[in-house]
Amino acid sequence: MYRIAVDVGGTFTDVVLQDETSGEIYATKVPSTPKDQSIGLMDGIIKICEERGVSFDDVRAIMHGMTVATNAVLEGKGAKVGLITTEGFEQILHVARSWTPAPVSAWIGFLKPDPLADLRFTRGAKERMTARGELHLPLDETDIREKIEDLYGQGVDSLTVSLLNSYANPENEQRIREVALSVNPDIPVSISYDILPEFREYERTLTTVMNAYVRPVMQRYLNNVQNKLHHEGIKSRISIVRSDGGLMSIPSAAARPVHTMLSGPSGGVTAAAAISAQTGQKNVISFDMGGTSTDVALTYNGTPRVSRETKVGVFPVKSPSLEVVSIGAGGGSVAHVPLTGALRVGPQSAGAEPGPACYGKGGDNPAVTDANVVLGYLPPNLVGGEMKLDVEAAKAAMAKIAEPLGVDVYHAAKGVYDIVNENMYGATRVVSVEKGYDPREFALLALGGAGPLHANALGSLSGSFPIIIPPTPGVLSALGFLESDIRNEFSRTYIRTLSSTDKDTLIEELSELGKEAKNWLEDESVQGDLQQITHEVDVRYFRQGFEIPIKVDTELLADRGLNLLKDMFDDIHEQTYGFKMDIEVEIVNVRAVAIGKVLSPSLPTDELGESDSSHAVIDAEHQAFFDGAFQKTPLYSRDLLKPGNQITGPAIVTQKDSTTLVLPGFIAAVDAYANIIISKAN
Repeated sequence: MYRIAVDVGGTFTDVVLQDETSGEIYATKVPSTPKDQSIGLMDGIIKICEERGVSFDDVRAIMHGMTVATNAVLEGKGAKVGLITTEGFEQILHVARSWTPAPVSAWIGFLKPDPLADLRFTRGAKERMTARGELHLPLDETDIREKIEDLYGQGVDSLTVSLLNSYANPENEQRIREVALSVNPDIPVSISYDILPEFREYERTLTTVMNAYVRPVMQRYLNNVQNKLHHEGIKSRISIVRSDGGLMSIPSAAARPVHTMLSGPSGGVTAAAAISAQTGQKNVISFDMGGTSTDVALTYNGTPRVSRETKVGVFPVKSPSLEVVSIGAGGGSVAHVPLTGALRVGPQSAGAEPGPACYGKGGDNPAVTDANVVLGYLPPNLVGGEMKLDVEAAKAAMAKIAEPLGVDVYHAAKGVYDIVNENMYGATRVVSVEKGYDPREFALLALGGAGPLHANALGSLSGSFPIIIPPTPGVLSALGFLESDIRNEFSRTYIRTLSSTDKDTLIEELSELGKEAKNWLEDESVQGDLQQITHEVDVRYFRQGFEIPIKVDTELLADRGLNLLKDMFDDIHEQTYGFKMDIEVEIVNVRAVAIGKVLSPSLPTDELGESDSSHAVIDAEHQAFFDGAFQKTPLYSRDLLKPGNQITGPAIVTQKDSTTLVLPGFIAAVDAYANIIISKAN
């Protein structure tokens, strides 16, 4: 039997097929179809099955990462959302957190975006619940029915219900949903208690509104997917990838699409954690460098960091996602010299059309890819010879910045290469140093089409070694989907100081959430021996503004008491911020995480052979620019390299989906999993 993973990107859709018997991996790409991503999805599935001679009946499961929900928000193509909140709080999305970006030279250039739910389509419900969940003012059902009918009459096609203090008691929200469905059962209704049953009304309302905004779009897309699979006779179970790297069923994704906002980047982080563990490196910083941006993430002790809040465009969304820092540094990032005379790179990008000058499609701005071509780091032939690069066009573009800098095109190109590496180094510090981690204690894993070209230089800046280049860095996100487990979270707000609660009450709260998690796993058809439930508690110092999630073992908590939370929180706070305080600690939220383990076959390995790699040389006389001059830099074909082979830098390794640069003074070795491991020469 086989499994298929599909990652839909802006330009290409990556498809990976895995043989569950041997563990062998096969990959291919097809053009993405932005108007209907399901077309590209099916094209990719059909193509890879035909290429490998695999019957649809032999495909057991399909894992699908997507950008449908994200694109709907960024392009403003979501639903017309109606919002019902507690009367008197109708401007909640406008008041927000009263945040504005920091000023630049005393000026604030900030255009506040329009909320996803227009004030015209916002209504106040006559009701009130206290923060303790006690009914203060009963719901006026006649009034709310009239308001819902009015909203539907104005064309609202998705409804949000987010009432004050509903996290403590959802009774009124649930009743309003019943009324709304009785008015029109075809219009989806999202209530905040289902999406985010936690305090902080703005974040809870915004996250629920965003869920409602993308819900009709996601439902249409998932229906298209199911119809196309049915038409082709594919009966495989299809799972949708969540932002936190887990999997969810199509019904779950249709009801809670807000959890899929960052499903694409999560695959790369999941794959990086799995591959680094194979090499014996449990601590790894991964960076995914594409054409426009670079995504950087950190995995500690084999587990990627999870963030409770992320951003989609300018909107903060409180939804669990793997912690990824994105910067505008990619192969298409444009270099320029402003009035200050200092060379800058990015965040502007040449894009795919016309792209860097070397693509020969009419682009003439100097981009990072052009710099790599001029320096000889990127050979003139790419994608297995299917794409030829215009070296002279790259030099002409680079001359635009060389002249104002007063240097030749080669030193200008080296400046571009160095600066984009420094930009990415800054991102690695954000996920490591600023979180209390020393990057020198981490390995560095490169993915994306451009990542391996810059990995050696970035590792030298950060001190992160060894550097790991996986066998298929260009399709690693899709490969990561094969390593994902079924996952969901169940939380509630529980605000108590440690001195005002007891361990038995806390354990009871966690156990109740654990039962919800177990019921969900059973609804997802996860077998009992594959079910796993963990618990977390969000903790902060008393009256502190932000909390830190702590993973707790209920048995250990029962044995050691609440002092366990105090000790764990102090340790994490000191590691992250450099200090701890001898004051009261407060619990804010409690959470149960449901995990359904997906059995993934191990990737195949080969025995290590001889170190000689001369058989893989395809151009022994190639020249590349290092330390102010060109040096002989042999080209190797990765397809010809075997486990155990070693390459002494400078050298360049080419493959269909990426190119790897080994700098002078470094050695690259191929391990048993076909990863290239770069380390300093002795």
